[in-house]
Amino acid sequence: MTATSDHRAFNEAALTTDQGIPVADTDNSLRAGARGPSLLEDFHLREKLMRFDHERIPERVVHARGAGAHGVFKIYEPLDEYTTADFLTDPDAETPVFVRFSTVQGSRGSTDTPRDVRGFATKFYTRQGNFDLVGNNMPVFFIQDGIKFPDLVHALKPEPHHEMPQVASAHDTFWDFVTLQPETMHHLIWLMSDRALPRSYRMMQGFGVHTFRLVNGHGRSTFVKFHWTPALGTHSLVFDEAQKISGKDPDFNRRDLWEAIEAGNFPSWELGVQFIPSERAFEFDDIDLLDATKLIPEELVPVTPVGRLTLNRNPDNFFAETEQVAFSVGNIVPGIDFTDDPLLQARLFSYLDTQLTRLGGPNFAQLPINRPRVPVRNHQQDGFHQQRVPVGRANYSPNSLGTQDDGAGFTHHPELVDGPKERKRSVTFADHYSQATLFWNSMSAWEREHIVAAYRFELGKVTTMAIRVRMVEHLNRVDHDLAVAVAAGIGVEEPVKSVDNHGRASAALSQAPTSPGPVTTRKVAVLMGDGVSARWVAGLSENLAEHGVTVELLGPVDGTVDTDDGLPMEVTRAMSTVASVVYDAVVVPDGVLSLAADGLAVQFAAEAYKHGKPVAAAGTGEDVLLRAHIRLDAEDPALILGDAPAAGLLAALAVHRNFARDIAAIPA
Repeated sequence: MTATSDHRAFNEAALTTDQGIPVADTDNSLRAGARGPSLLEDFHLREKLMRFDHERIPERVVHARGAGAHGVFKIYEPLDEYTTADFLTDPDAETPVFVRFSTVQGSRGSTDTPRDVRGFATKFYTRQGNFDLVGNNMPVFFIQDGIKFPDLVHALKPEPHHEMPQVASAHDTFWDFVTLQPETMHHLIWLMSDRALPRSYRMMQGFGVHTFRLVNGHGRSTFVKFHWTPALGTHSLVFDEAQKISGKDPDFNRRDLWEAIEAGNFPSWELGVQFIPSERAFEFDDIDLLDATKLIPEELVPVTPVGRLTLNRNPDNFFAETEQVAFSVGNIVPGIDFTDDPLLQARLFSYLDTQLTRLGGPNFAQLPINRPRVPVRNHQQDGFHQQRVPVGRANYSPNSLGTQDDGAGFTHHPELVDGPKERKRSVTFADHYSQATLFWNSMSAWEREHIVAAYRFELGKVTTMAIRVRMVEHLNRVDHDLAVAVAAGIGVEEPVKSVDNHGRASAALSQAPTSPGPVTTRKVAVLMGDGVSARWVAGLSENLAEHGVTVELLGPVDGTVDTDDGLPMEVTRAMSTVASVVYDAVVVPDGVLSLAADGLAVQFAAEAYKHGKPVAAAGTGEDVLLRAHIRLDAEDPALILGDAPAAGLLAALAVHRNFARDIAAIPA
């Protein structure tokens, strides 16, 4: 064998860089010590992320499908104790913002309601420059080190040989990857929960995911976790409903946001912060603040409310604003700083690098939606799409002929860094199961049922049995009962119990309501037909409208129906153009004798009931429920019967759904 052929044989067995250099470790970035910052000299990290960032033009690689809105942010009280950031220390300041919500997996042409993580990115146009809080609707992420991000997304996206499935994780490559990366187990159980199916962007939490720093005027650093809490409560769809909405109204979430703002129902979120003094950084069992796959339970560190975000204006042009907005975790202002989280460190490179391809060059910050609301002065010049016309002779620093730096700008927190250069994961990142168990323990009975059903559905699409078996083995380390329930649905042998459940839970992780919430902007469908009582429908509509509930009257066709007094009443739209899945409740009034024989009306009631929604009927309207196999004698607070349903409807809407129903006999 020749030297040349020996060389080729050697390289066929190993991963290499684009230059043919063998790669010893593609799972850990080069750091100064196991918990230290990532190093710029890591050529493998830079090449891997650079190649990934430039894979698609011009659509975002992830978060391609989104919706955005303008708004304002105000703090409640000055946070001078923690930070010098101007927008967090001046309660009189009203900081303009632009927020973009998004799905992660799908292309721009995909639907709004798949099982997926949702992006929640906020650009604050502060008086010290732009600060971007680029987070998700889940507080943790799949991976611990950003060098694995290309692998995660490649596995999650459609399989490359046939480009299927679109915006779905129910396929072999995704589950092959996660079962070979145990660090994904915590985020994975969030993805299998109803958190992956938000009712609307307006009813969705947001999280900064990473641990950041706030730095005060004395140079003291405090670790922080950022939380967004919606004023309308945190609510979700169910999976069957979400799938049907994808066909009935693929723009369901973006339409909901747009219409609410146009109607003056401005959505708002409270910004909360978990403050962790530096001296407490190592006091949490099994939690490293630099590990993005972990959260800090609110029982250990409460969330302190600090301000309110309100979205009050829709974009003037989708492309110019929502599509061209460029977020970056690297956009921070004085008083806020980074930590050595290796996922965050990689994002600091990746976001800026991505914009160069997606927005055509280095001057994307000059686009109106990205432009700071403060003057920009520097010596950057030229490049594609330069919009400024610089004046003067000096385009360098230092100089004596033009603008000079006064030395009063951003300074990084002077953290001591010391350690060997090595590709190594900190031993404090090694626990991959206890927080997945924490999440499972925190769920209500119906939330657990939905999680088991999600694992069964997703893994049921996996054709490689060994991958299913591996996943059950991982779940057995989360909770034995969970593993047994999932195994029973996917043809895998029941595992032998391997570990005991630690028994810890956190109430903040469950979406099961503990008290009634607001009903403003909920949508109720009233099924109409000839003979309906005009007075009854008008009274119900007025009563619900007083509480901010939107009522839509659905007729057999567009136009009008004849009421019991012989006069026509206009309907909102034809029943055939919509479905129960786009409403929060369904009402069948008295007097409409024909509806019991209308298959579409019966389906409306049956489907809403199966999805746990409030269903109301009066008089002959009850015949529709009987045809739908709904038991009228059931003890169900969300099943409202009688001539005065408004109070019961409002109470049921305030707790979102009733998932305790027996729905076995209800038609599909």
